[in-house]
Amino acid sequence: MLSIEFKAPQQILTELGERAKVVRLRLNMSRKTLSERSGVPESSIKRFEVSGLISSASLVAILMALDRVSDLDTVLAETSVPSIRELHHRKRQRGRA
Repeated sequence: MLSIEFKAPQQILTELGERAKVVRLRLNMSRKTLSERSGVPESSIKRFEVSGLISSASLVAILMALDRVSDLDTVLAETSVPSIRELHHRKRQRGRA
């Protein structure tokens, strides 16, 4: 499997839908049951699993029903950026080994 950074946006969405389907099936859950637990129409779940297309609100509802909402913790997570002072005081590493 290629890293997600080398894929086109539609490929990423399709893979996300496929991953959601795998999780649902591992939980032995039908689309109907997922629909009932998430409040997302069954037709929207099918479209998501096939094409990756879904609203962000429905995606969150599905993740909650699949008990995977914590997976969102890493999406757009804050990263630490060094301050100017830290960059200035950082020792320069030589290019040669």
